Amino acid sequence: MRRLARHDAVRQPAGMTTVLLPSSIALSPGLPDGVEARTYDVDQPLPEALVDADALVVWGNPTSQLADAARRMGRLRWVQTLAAGPDQVLAAGFAPHVRVTSGRGLHDGPVAEHTLALLLAAARRIPELVRAQDEHRWAAELGGRQRLPHEGGEFRSLSGARVLIWGFGSIATRLAPLLTVLGAQVVGVASRPGTRAGYPVITPAEVPDALPGTDVLVGILPATPATRRVLGASVFARLPRHAWVVNVGRGATLDEAALLAAVREERIAGAALDVFETEPLPSGSPLWAEPRILITPHAAGGRPVGADTLLTDNIAAFTRDEPLRNLVTR
Repeated sequence: MRRLARHDAVRQPAGMTTVLLPSSIALSPGLPDGVEARTYDVDQPLPEALVDADALVVWGNPTSQLADAARRMGRLRWVQTLAAGPDQVLAAGFAPHVRVTSGRGLHDGPVAEHTLALLLAAARRIPELVRAQDEHRWAAELGGRQRLPHEGGEFRSLSGARVLIWGFGSIATRLAPLLTVLGAQVVGVASRPGTRAGYPVITPAEVPDALPGTDVLVGILPATPATRRVLGASVFARLPRHAWVVNVGRGATLDEAALLAAVREERIAGAALDVFETEPLPSGSPLWAEPRILITPHAAGGRPVGADTLLTDNIAAFTRDEPLRNLVTR
């Protein structure tokens, strides 16, 4: 199996399969005979010499450029996004016969690590400590003698904390053992109940009964019509007052206005958010100014670990007309 090389923007030889690789990340997948790879600029419309390509790899492409590619790539047969969720690609308007594969699994480690950081920041009150440092103020109320974990109805430690993870897929199965090591009790939520990776999993229908006993609700949900703003007022109303909400899935799955109201009215203790309905989050959003809401700029992923391996496998399968990894049902 040969390795790719950069090619000038000239039309491919007859019978050659062409895969377009994005300029937004360094990639070097193995290529079977009869396959060539060319790099394209994700921020610019595709040159005419590249619109006849057979496959398009997507990473960090602006929505407008994806829609342009969908309109102009008449020979396209496959789109591989390196993002965990394919929603941006699905919304771009590619023809129904174009197969779409996701980057599911590539972000499990980075997102699990970032989620753990948000959970620890919430438990150990890191946002409040940083604000105190900015003010040159010794935050005595957060140091010195402290209550035992969860004494007085506070979430102050992962040890003994009850964590409910809504969206128990590959990221959650990477995150859950990290929480277990720190003493947390983890329950997952997925479409099918049972046991997954050694953890109990309930269905969305059972969530209302589980919420009152939850210290932290973690959302790792994809953006679908069924999940739109599912993390909303009715969910927040059933959580205990000391509970935190963490969302690292998709911004469309959380009702930001309902969350802000719940935090301001002290019906929940706080939230840590990495994803938002509108990104970048507008400077005028009231979420910025709420001291009990921690904001990170969609930073949980951003590093598709193992992308070359996924591409190598899928390019080979594509040329042989075999099943592709992470195929998205459309």
